[in-house]
Amino acid sequence: MNILYCGDKGISDGVLISILSLLKHNNEPLEIFILTIKYEGVVPFTKKAADFLDKLVKEKNAKSFVKLIDATSIFVENLPKKNMGSYFTPCSMLRLYADKVPELKKLDRILYLDYDVVCRKDISEFYHMDMDGIEAAGVLDIYGRRFYHYHGLFKQDYMNSGVMLFNMPECIKTGMFEKAVELCGKRWMMLADQAALNKSIEKRKIMPLKYNDQRERPDSNTVLHHFSNNFKFWPYFRVQKVKPYEIEKVHKVLKIFDYDEIFEEYNKLKGNL
Repeated sequence: MNILYCGDKGISDGVLISILSLLKHNNEPLEIFILTIKYEGVVPFTKKAADFLDKLVKEKNAKSFVKLIDATSIFVENLPKKNMGSYFTPCSMLRLYADKVPELKKLDRILYLDYDVVCRKDISEFYHMDMDGIEAAGVLDIYGRRFYHYHGLFKQDYMNSGVMLFNMPECIKTGMFEKAVELCGKRWMMLADQAALNKSIEKRKIMPLKYNDQRERPDSNTVLHHFSNNFKFWPYFRVQKVKPYEIEKVHKVLKIFDYDEIFEEYNKLKGNL
């Protein structure tokens, strides 16, 4: 299974937990790619961390690997100029350049995961779904689906970009990634990478919530749990942000103890990053 993460040094802890969860629940070889950049103060994902993660996945399956890719030159050639000063780092938009990365463009499909996605079950059914004629498969954004619509005023089709399965040949054929990068270069957008993808994907497949469960607490059906921001309205409005590596918050705020076995292993290994 081809897996893609994108980011700087700051995502290392999240990626470690995410990979540990994938290893726990999946037996297929994992071919993991991490895109990073060295650009204007961005501290890239380190080779040391990538080498350690590569060794980690190979311990379970010799055919697995982790490959770190410096996409700086590709990024600089087509800067998302209108969205460089957003709340998120430029690295959040790196997945939009997948069609320009030689190692990725030759793949049949790749599953993009945000660094704060934790696997709870085998993902093979999701990963190997029929993608004929489909550019990308994903799950509706639990908040944005109410406000953004791309194929009809009442049709819910606004996907959360934290988990997306890309059919690479189809995306390259339609120029989907190129359209998204062009949008980010010309137009400021809220949640730029997510908005650009939703505006550029014409042929999408909406999947059940269990494949990108963005709720505060997942249930027994959840396959991929996304620790995305949640809005809280009582006793006052606020944005609740808890990430998997913030273990004390996961326990005290979210009341989740399902990942303690993974957290125990993470605590033993994080010093190697």
